[in-house]
Amino acid sequence: MSSSRLGSHLAVCLLNISEARRKYIVENIAKAALEKNGRKHPEVSVLNIFSDQDYNRSVITIAASVDKLGSCVLAACLEAFQAIDMEVQEGVHPCLGAVDLIPIYPLSGVGVDECGAIARRLAKDLVLHVPGCSVFLFGEADLPKKRSLVQRRKQLGWFTRRDFSALEPDLGAAPARRCGLTDMTNANN
Repeated sequence: MSSSRLGSHLAVCLLNISEARRKYIVENIAKAALEKNGRKHPEVSVLNIFSDQDYNRSVITIAASVDKLGSCVLAACLEAFQAIDMEVQEGVHPCLGAVDLIPIYPLSGVGVDECGAIARRLAKDLVLHVPGCSVFLFGEADLPKKRSLVQRRKQLGWFTRRDFSALEPDLGAAPARRCGLTDMTNANN
């Protein structure tokens, strides 16, 4: 990956999805981040895909200029929400959503506050495009509270809760089992 190709204001998203056993689905989600209308984004790179079969969870590392990252991650999320049904998802990791964690980190020429702004815009776009999507913010995306990921996971009953109906998301509808819920943040949490 050449930084001149991507620009000098770079950020990265470690998109956590609740699928690892069907490789073609994971690859299609990664591909969605790289393409728009069937054409490859030259300023976007998928740096890595890590899949854990037992957890049935993958992390897709997407790097882009700050002006492209949100739309590329949104495209990947839309593909994930279409392809992953949490009603049938199984794995030893407590996955709560088809896309259940979207951390955004600064790489070059970008601060954590700008990553938080990207995460907030992306969260708004997700609830507009995915009926039933629930978003819980943390870190710089969670203004003014800036709750940590650990705090939010405790509030959400991360390791114990399977009844989402009493949860109140920061954005979107009450969590539905089909989509689950999504945590969004940026670095330092």
